[in-house]
Amino acid sequence: MAITETTVLNYSDVFYSFFANNDYICHDKAVSHFLVYVYSGEMLLVENGNDISVRSGECIFVRRDHRVSFTKRPVDDEPFKSISLKFNRNFLRNYYQKIDPKNIPHDVRTLESSVIKLYKTPNIESLFLSMVPYFETDIKPQQELIDLKMQEGILSLLNIDKSFYPTLFDFTEPWKIDILDFLNDNYMDDLTMEEIASYTGRSLATLKRDFKKISDLPPQKWLIQKRLEKAYEMIRKDGKKVMEACFDVGFKNRSHFTTAFKKHYGFAPTGNNLHP
Repeated sequence: MAITETTVLNYSDVFYSFFANNDYICHDKAVSHFLVYVYSGEMLLVENGNDISVRSGECIFVRRDHRVSFTKRPVDDEPFKSISLKFNRNFLRNYYQKIDPKNIPHDVRTLESSVIKLYKTPNIESLFLSMVPYFETDIKPQQELIDLKMQEGILSLLNIDKSFYPTLFDFTEPWKIDILDFLNDNYMDDLTMEEIASYTGRSLATLKRDFKKISDLPPQKWLIQKRLEKAYEMIRKDGKKVMEACFDVGFKNRSHFTTAFKKHYGFAPTGNNLHP
């Protein structure tokens, strides 16, 4: 498979990230559990004011429903490369139902930290390195193989610490909360409409129906407009550079930001051109 300078591939809930140059910064709310393995470059995470560095050969677990800022960047001549497993609720429920009840510990507490850097184990190492060939060919892996890798990831975590049992298999659904309050607090995060619906305690259809009561815009367009307005304020009032404002408000690349900004305001987002 031809790898471009910036690549993000997704096979079901297995993600491959490749960044050859520059830093990639993201502010995200993890609405699912993630297991991330870095095998080239470095990932820097900031969670509740704590800085965590994940280098080549290291792995982290990110708990669901926590906000994390992370930067993916090359190191020396090595590009950033990582593979992530996303464990959604349905997959975890199905896995849990197959566990022999006698093997489920009941005297352990859930993990307190929302970001856990894992120590190296043969299970974790072999799991992720075995998936590298999937992203170096044009042949898409079968869903059955992806499911097996996901199950292997869960089993690896359970073998590392029994506290992963109550952490992974907590199926408490979130309360239905105010949509605008949630979006105003989290508009910079990289969330899909399905994830926003889930996090606010709604189905996707209910989210769209409820949103029509509070805005003439669809949720996705509301988010883009909110980000553009905040970026405009950052550049004009706070003196931030265009690139900084672009990433700070949640856009993934400057080209997309510039196009959206010009479409909304009628002029490009340059420091000398903030007025039409």
